[in-house]
This record gives sequence, structure tokens and C-alpha cells, in this order.
Amino acid sequence: MHDKRFAPPQAFKTNIQMKKIGILSDTHGYWDDRYAEYFAGCDEIWHAGDIGSVEIIEKLSKVATLRAVYGNIDGTPVKLLTAKTLRFRVEQTEVLLTHIGGYPGKYAPEIKDELLRDTPDLMVCGHSHILKVMFDKKLNMLHINPGAAGKYGFHKVRTLIRFVIDKEEMKDLEVIELA
Repeated sequence: MHDKRFAPPQAFKTNIQMKKIGILSDTHGYWDDRYAEYFAGCDEIWHAGDIGSVEIIEKLSKVATLRAVYGNIDGTPVKLLTAKTLRFRVEQTEVLLTHIGGYPGKYAPEIKDELLRDTPDLMVCGHSHILKVMFDKKLNMLHINPGAAGKYGFHKVRTLIRFVIDKEEMKDLEVIELA
């Protein structure tokens, strides 16, 4: 009889391999308790800039491991805790996280050379307040802009993204609209 208190070795190994990721951008200092609700259970949260306050960083860090970059509205206190661009690996997926990145076919000049020189598997950026999930066939790279999670800007719907990285596979992507 199987003891239900312990996962079988194969099941345990599978769960470790998979990472649940939450992505947001452009909070502009606005906190919504639903960020914590929707990102509960995520292994990591990625903030793609225009954070707006250290308080947002602190609150997100209590929910899950936070990786964050600063944006064009962020002041020195936020910049001291974040980077302009982050490049890292989750599972077998290489990620580039920045604020101003553009999108396939129209990348921002400050990031375009890096993308061409050393293309990641996934690029995440913010800034535009426009939700976009696109695959760049030319660079063989997934591009994600989670839109804007804060209240400031021209966007009409606030959005978050959740997805899973399982080794080199990105899957189960969900767009969350905050009414």
C-alpha cells in the first residue's frame, strides 16, 4: 500500500522540474491585493519595470521569488534594488527581462544588438502597456509583454500573465484581466 504522505520519486522529480511564473509590468506604484492572490503558488514573479515604489518590490517579494528591472519612471530607491536588464536561466530556458524592449520586427535599439548577438529563448518587457505574446520566427524566440497591471496610463484593462516553464518548454500561459 502506498503511503499518501510521500510522493512517489518520479512524481516528486517532475514537480521540481516545473516552474510556475507570474509576470507583470507597469504597476506605477499601484498595489492590488489580487497580484498576491493570482501569483500565490508561483515559484517566481517577474516585474518588467515601471514598478513605481519600493513597497511594490517588498510586497511581491513576500509572495514569491522576485526578479525585477526598473523602468523609465522609477527613481533611485527602486533602481538600487533592481537592474536595467536581467538575463537568467529558469530550467533550460534562457530569459531576457527588460523594460523597454519593443516587439518582434520592431525591437528597441538599445536591446536589438544583444538579441541578435545572443538570442534568449524568451524575452519579457513592459513599457507599452499593451499586452502582447508573440513568437519571433526570425530569432526563434518567444516575446511576452504582460501589458500594464497598474492604474496609470492609457490602457483600459489591467493584465497579468501566468505560465509554466518545464525544462525548455513554455506552456499553460494564462492572461489574467483585472477589472
